Amino acid sequence: MLIAEIVSVDPFGERLRPGTGAGFVVLVAFVLAFLAIRTSARLTRSVSWWPGGVETGGVHIHHLVWGICLMMLCGFLAFAAPLGAPWWHFVAIGFGVGAGLTMDEFALWVRLQDVYWATEGRASFDAVVISAAFAGLVVLGTQPFGLDDPASISATAVAVALILGLAVICFVKGRVLLGVVGLFVPVVALIGAVRLAHPSSLWARRRYSQQRLERATARFSPNRRVTRWQRRIGDLIAGAPSAQPSPVVGTPPASDDDPGPTTRT
Repeated sequence: MLIAEIVSVDPFGERLRPGTGAGFVVLVAFVLAFLAIRTSARLTRSVSWWPGGVETGGVHIHHLVWGICLMMLCGFLAFAAPLGAPWWHFVAIGFGVGAGLTMDEFALWVRLQDVYWATEGRASFDAVVISAAFAGLVVLGTQPFGLDDPASISATAVAVALILGLAVICFVKGRVLLGVVGLFVPVVALIGAVRLAHPSSLWARRRYSQQRLERATARFSPNRRVTRWQRRIGDLIAGAPSAQPSPVVGTPPASDDDPGPTTRT
């Protein structure tokens, strides 16, 4: 009876309810899990006494594996089990932790290469920032497409199509964060749609002349003050990329004479 009374306690009371309350729990767990696993990876990279990753039979188990399994389990329980407080809190926390572990290796599961500490691996940090921004806007109750007031069906359809079009332009221009935020704050999508595209984006490669491409390259130059500050903030949170390229997944292990890159979680 005592155990039943303990587990029936709702630690959050009425402050966190299913809906945006569950979203807040997922978001907090997501951010904390990302920070925790990234800190673990940085310790594995820099000190010898940290336990590091999990290996079995000579195969390194990346933490995105645990994240995917945890998200699948929590997602199934959320659909299949009639959960009440505090159980749905635990499921929401588990899903957020799984998402944090998985998104921390976003660059790996997109490229199918272990680029965690390579320059390309910074895409994982960018993906986490974009995901957190999207979830944060949802939790805050921001209305998608800026539709705070009901309107006619035709006017709503036009507004949604216009804002979606601006957001797609942002995505094609390589300005994903502005596109995601612009789905909730249309003026941000407009700003992203009219500004210069990233030089490596599909928009720049297909539509820009050589002169305009040079302008875009200068705009996103790593020597610009804004870019340097963004890189410093990213290095502070996620760790600086390594100069040594990461091996392609599936390549044979290094020989005894070649220790290869430093292992991590």
